[in-house]
Amino acid sequence: MRHFQVNTDSDPGYGRGSRGWRTIRKVAPYLWPADKPWVKYRVVTAVAMLALAKVIAVGTPMLYKAAVDGLAGDKAATNPGWMLALGAVGLTIAYGMARVMTVGFQQLRDAVFARVGQRALRQLALETFQHIHGLSLRYHITRKTGGLSRIIERGVKGVDFLLRFLLFSIGPLLLELLLIAAVLFVVFDVRYFTVVVVTILLYVWFTFAITEWRVKLRKEMNDHDTDANQKAIDSLLNFETVKYFGAERREADRYDSAMAGYERAALRTNYSLAFLNFGQSLLITAGLVGVMVMAALGVQDGKLTVGDFVMVNAYMLQITMPLNFLGTVYREIRQSLVDMGEMFELLEQPAEVTNRPNAQPLAAERGAVRFDDVHFGYDAERPVLKGVTIAVEPGRTLAIVGPSGSGKSTLGRLLFRFYDVDSGAVVIDGQDVRDVTLESLHEGIGVVPQDTVLFNDTIYFNIAYGRPEASEEEVFAAARAAHIHNFIMALPEKYQTRVGERGLKLSGGEKQRVGIARTFLKTPPILLLDEATSALDTETERDIQESLRAMGRGRTVITIAHRLSTVVEADRIVVLENGVIVESGRHEALIDRNGRYARMWRRQQVEEAEAAEAVATDGEYREDGTAFPS
Repeated sequence: MRHFQVNTDSDPGYGRGSRGWRTIRKVAPYLWPADKPWVKYRVVTAVAMLALAKVIAVGTPMLYKAAVDGLAGDKAATNPGWMLALGAVGLTIAYGMARVMTVGFQQLRDAVFARVGQRALRQLALETFQHIHGLSLRYHITRKTGGLSRIIERGVKGVDFLLRFLLFSIGPLLLELLLIAAVLFVVFDVRYFTVVVVTILLYVWFTFAITEWRVKLRKEMNDHDTDANQKAIDSLLNFETVKYFGAERREADRYDSAMAGYERAALRTNYSLAFLNFGQSLLITAGLVGVMVMAALGVQDGKLTVGDFVMVNAYMLQITMPLNFLGTVYREIRQSLVDMGEMFELLEQPAEVTNRPNAQPLAAERGAVRFDDVHFGYDAERPVLKGVTIAVEPGRTLAIVGPSGSGKSTLGRLLFRFYDVDSGAVVIDGQDVRDVTLESLHEGIGVVPQDTVLFNDTIYFNIAYGRPEASEEEVFAAARAAHIHNFIMALPEKYQTRVGERGLKLSGGEKQRVGIARTFLKTPPILLLDEATSALDTETERDIQESLRAMGRGRTVITIAHRLSTVVEADRIVVLENGVIVESGRHEALIDRNGRYARMWRRQQVEEAEAAEAVATDGEYREDGTAFPS
């Protein structure tokens, strides 16, 4: 058997090389979907706005130069005639307008692209959510909820960052640098061009080299962050257990240990950032000073004007500003690729149980169920079921009993197709459950599990979850059938009472009755009751058993039970032990056989009698004044 697990320890180099490009290729369809022409139009328009903004930005220092030359009255200035015609004041106004237009086109670009980005995030988040629900129970048993939520959160944010900065930061930066380099080469000479290119190359090399180191530190931070988050969520989900064992200090120490690792990694990240910023500043300042010295010498020699000196300074500052963000942008893009890589690894986890090609809807008209020579194990080395064959006739009740670990609940999971059998078949009305659609199979089977888990919503929502289109009166009728309507109506907010996370505001019995009402409302042809009344007291259990019998009339009912008193009226009782059937028959026949079932029955009768006696004598005293043993 293969076990599926999210790889939360991805190589820090995930964003590099072929895997980085693979991640980018996965994102590309969200920017250029074949079936959404409006997305393409918006992308093209946004890119056009971007290019226009950069062209204006590169031309803006020329207006500044012309205005300075005009004010200085420099005769050596070689400005176009239209600039001379505007005059110094006009050029100053034009300079201001150019700056406004640059910002305006950038904002217009963001506004046009916003819908594309938000659509991509929504679609990707939905696909991830649907995929996780499509993964097998085996995967969800081994998952770490806190770590999983962090992977999805970081992955979606990574896509948002990549869409914006890869398209609107790295690309525009390269375009702007090329345009400025071309201007310096044409307007001045090759020396300026050489200094600028060398400065940029050294800057980029230094930035990328240090950032690669910082990405590893960031990955270490992520790991500690995921670990701390997982420990926090796991501890909060087990709040009662922590209290039972007085383990608050222990849990705080576990959480603090994970946060201490995060603190160490965060400090190293901050120190490396300081080194990166200083190195970048040193390199860009050296390039700036070099170009300005050459320009100053040109002005002294009369080869350049003051306006040229100002223009060179403006261009260098224009280069400096985006380059200052290059390290951050590159690091974030690299980290985004790592985060997205983890999320796409999650999306690549195969669903163990899927619809077969040409799967047909289940036609459960009669509700006959058959387990035919079923073999199954959660691990290949540890088989759970070893050739189990059971037939349940339509409208009959089958009870499956046996000690813990005998395979009782596993049969229910195979029927619902949480797993597929290793060999043999599970058949409903002559249809192998592997040949029908999962949706129709799940619609045809109603399950009341041993531990009912509720949504953190209202009682009404949780009951109506069984059939959302049901009317209010049908929801009330289901609650009455489950003997919980009166309890609900006694609550201050009645059916609008919120049950808390996982239903923790309700008792175990109340949660179970809500779960039973939910299944009542679903009205499926096949019922699977997995220890459905285990959390109920004896009196409530008796009432629920009557309701379950009423609901089971005309339906096939499979009851998985530990308490044998709940299955005495079953049409057939199967005793499982170590994955094989050791006995089968009605209650009376099995008692007369005096075998495994009869021994289990006698033992439970003694246990129940002792429990009843303990309850009856609780708080009572003998004539001599001593208390009865409890």
